[in-house]
Amino acid sequence: MTYLRLLQHLSADNTRSVILAEGDAAHILPGVRTVRELALRAIAAGISLTDAGRACGQGPSIDIAAEFAAGRLLAPIDHEDTAHLLMTGTGLTHLGSAEGRDKMHKAAASGEHVTDSMRMFLEGLEGGKPEAGQEGQQPEWFYKGDGSQLVGPTDPLIMPGFAKDGGEEPEVAGVYLIDEDGTPYRLGFALANEFSDHVTERHNYLWLAHSKLRQAALGPELLLGEPPAHIEGTSRILRGGATLWEKPFLSGEANMSHSFHNLEQHHFKYDLFRRGGDVHVHFFGTATLSFADTVQTQEGDVFEISAAPFTLPLANPLARAAVPAVTVKAL
Repeated sequence: MTYLRLLQHLSADNTRSVILAEGDAAHILPGVRTVRELALRAIAAGISLTDAGRACGQGPSIDIAAEFAAGRLLAPIDHEDTAHLLMTGTGLTHLGSAEGRDKMHKAAASGEHVTDSMRMFLEGLEGGKPEAGQEGQQPEWFYKGDGSQLVGPTDPLIMPGFAKDGGEEPEVAGVYLIDEDGTPYRLGFALANEFSDHVTERHNYLWLAHSKLRQAALGPELLLGEPPAHIEGTSRILRGGATLWEKPFLSGEANMSHSFHNLEQHHFKYDLFRRGGDVHVHFFGTATLSFADTVQTQEGDVFEISAAPFTLPLANPLARAAVPAVTVKAL
């Protein structure tokens, strides 16, 4: 199956444009600067984002692989006011290994101590994919930041100076725009690196909120329509140009304990997440981490994440910010 994808492009003279890609072919959409602009047109016209893109006509053809290599592809969504883009996510949503699930079930059945994480995972298995019209199990939820924390597919992922770790999380993210009447519209799906501090999280699970207040990267393509139920990709870490660690990862509803619909319902049930004009990037979780294999990342490592049907990867180098000198003054 061929999927339509939208990409955001920044030319060498700082001109922004939107690209429509289908298969190996891609062209500029005339008269459109951002994906959000195109989505607002689609909502106003009562048509799909796909139809809105096709209605623009065809501008010049463009080689998206070459533009990716040149660093001229942006994240596939943004907002001119970064305070109106919210990044959030849900965890414990993927099935992981059969062995791990079996151990969890045995522990629960035998009456042994079950951690809150294990219990939440099992509850997701039980009720994370409700029938239409029914309320499903509430997932773990976290906040990552606003649009100032979103980086493009080849930009550095910068961990704070005080961070204990900077680790990748290869996954899929949903991209949404809220209409002025408060209706959330799903624009599509993007490949993502939901970058986190796993050392901080491991120290105490109640520090999960701290560990998630980090940057995150999106792949360049916004996949339109419904994604495949089975998504299989590769997550690798490059050090000095050589592969330090590599592992396949799975996503898509066939590999998840929650449906996308259930995760969306539990996010957008809150009024503050249905504020007209806002953009939401919601990370759906993963079961594959280099940290679980005792990998210790270091500055200069490159996180490379790829998965079909996305045709382009993410390739983000790891960097560290200076430790901020923060002084709180009484007024």
